[in-house]
Amino acid sequence: MSNFQDKREAAKKRWDALQTSKVPVIYLGAASCGRAAGIMDVLESVEKILREKRLKAKIIQTGCIGPCYLEPLMDITMPGRPRISYANVNHEQAETIVESYIVKGDPKTNLAVGHFGDDGAFDGIPRFFDLPMLKPQQRVVLRNCGFIDPQEIDHYLANDGYLGVMKAFQMGPERVIAEVRQAGLRGRGGAGFPTYQKWKICRDSPGQTKYMICNADEGDPGAFMNRSMIEGDPHAVLEGMLIAAFAIGASQGYIYIRAEYPLAIERLKNAIGQMREYGLLGKDIQNSGFDFDITIKEGAGAFVCGEETALISSIEGKRGMPRSRPPFPAVEGLYAQPTIINNVETLGTLPNILRNGASWYQQFGTQGNHGTKTFSLVGKVRRSGLIEVPLGMTLREIIFDIGGGTIKPFKAVQTGGPSGGCLSEEFLDTPVDYESLAAAGSIMGSGGLIIMDQDTCVVDVAHYFLDFTQKESCGKCSPCRVGARHLVDILERITKGEGQPEDLTKLQTLGDTIKRGSLCGLGQTAPNPVLTTLRYFRPEYLSHVKEKFCPAAVCRELVEYRVIPEKCTGCQRCVSVCPTGAITGPRAEPHNLDAAKCIKCRACYEICRFDAIAGDAIVIRSTRDIPNGQNQQDSSD
Repeated sequence: MSNFQDKREAAKKRWDALQTSKVPVIYLGAASCGRAAGIMDVLESVEKILREKRLKAKIIQTGCIGPCYLEPLMDITMPGRPRISYANVNHEQAETIVESYIVKGDPKTNLAVGHFGDDGAFDGIPRFFDLPMLKPQQRVVLRNCGFIDPQEIDHYLANDGYLGVMKAFQMGPERVIAEVRQAGLRGRGGAGFPTYQKWKICRDSPGQTKYMICNADEGDPGAFMNRSMIEGDPHAVLEGMLIAAFAIGASQGYIYIRAEYPLAIERLKNAIGQMREYGLLGKDIQNSGFDFDITIKEGAGAFVCGEETALISSIEGKRGMPRSRPPFPAVEGLYAQPTIINNVETLGTLPNILRNGASWYQQFGTQGNHGTKTFSLVGKVRRSGLIEVPLGMTLREIIFDIGGGTIKPFKAVQTGGPSGGCLSEEFLDTPVDYESLAAAGSIMGSGGLIIMDQDTCVVDVAHYFLDFTQKESCGKCSPCRVGARHLVDILERITKGEGQPEDLTKLQTLGDTIKRGSLCGLGQTAPNPVLTTLRYFRPEYLSHVKEKFCPAAVCRELVEYRVIPEKCTGCQRCVSVCPTGAITGPRAEPHNLDAAKCIKCRACYEICRFDAIAGDAIVIRSTRDIPNGQNQQDSSD
């Protein structure tokens, strides 16, 4: 223990020295989202201007702080002044900001979006966490993301890192389980099963060898919570693994992570090496009598391996296919030994609970749904990104207060990824908790929220998600293997204008059968997108099958695009993006669209700022004439 205390004290001194640095400190959001937005070009420009001007400054690459719509993000801390954040920075602006602020002392407030001081506005710049997207949030799991260098264990130690596991060693396994029970932590992987209960079953199961697995196989389209967590604060997840393994009596841990996450894997490997160096892995960790080590297992990206028994098969070197339960993994899992599988976010929460206590954790969320939940907020929302909110916050608050709503009228929100459901406007005041979402026909899932507006076709969305899950099915059970294929075929016919009213009954019956008969969670939840859209957006299905048109002008076979002359300004933006040359016309004059050349890619429709591109479906009948939120029945189906 004394060895740990010495390293912690040294880390705190180095951290304090960084906070009071006599040279500027430049923070760059260098997670995958920042890199995709161009932060590495910004880094190159910053290094160039520092060389050319012979300036001294420290550069720190952090993880994702949350608001992806502001990427690339660059922050600068000048000695004695608060950290200032600059958003949507390109490489040219980066040079301008560095030269202006570091050389001339002008912080370029017109380019700044926020500061991290304790007071209100600073030189007219608001506090970063007073921005509309960030103010309603509550950061528990993400407390370090965007603030520390994820590749420096000292940064984590200086911010109370590994104090949770040290407290666990003092408490003993039984009291740790009791503390997690009192906190009310439920699995953040989607099912919401009480964490302590799984642990207790595993601990009480006979067997000398037990395993602890971190499920980082995040495969939902549009979801990036787990990846961002690992990229921004890997030690929090690893400390959570130590706590969980100590509680259940496991000596070996595995992190199952998809190979498509190279940066997250790199940072995990680095962090595990640092843990070994600091005596936080291996034999008799910090003189506690506890032995534990961690191995990284890279998955091939199979969505079904998010299911725990399929994940276990993959680690064992077998094909990733689920098996019947019971026995559950907590009793008989990896190599037929008792095994616990916890999600990245579940593990990242544990150090906070052990460090601060169960009562502290219970202040967040609602009764039965304690704590916070991270979400990836994406789609047609103004402010996209990674968020963390208390459970019980409504969908309306998340979408409109945090996300800023949609530019065009809101239509639906998909919760829980491809296994979740599409909820209409009538559900906006639904609390985001496990029971409320399940009652609406959806699920919490791991935390994906996809926002849709009136330009989204729910039939097309259902087809997309069913096609995804059908292709990701392992094929072991026929309800999922055969049933999902039939659902996809029916939906495809409907989007092509070949559907019949009786197809809606087929979709309902087949979806219900697949849910009841499938072996694992993939098949049991796969029909959710079609069942919820049938339930809440039935008139849109009827438009496709009876009137043969797509109200959102998305389904290619049901729409023909054209230019509205009285709205067209001749700006030629549509001409520049048309891949087939179907749109022609001189600048400042209404353009023409040759339907014979048009491949209906929607590029012109998406880029037009004047609503001068329309589809026949929109012209024939407006989406306002279709009551999306109503669950109407039709005698023909």
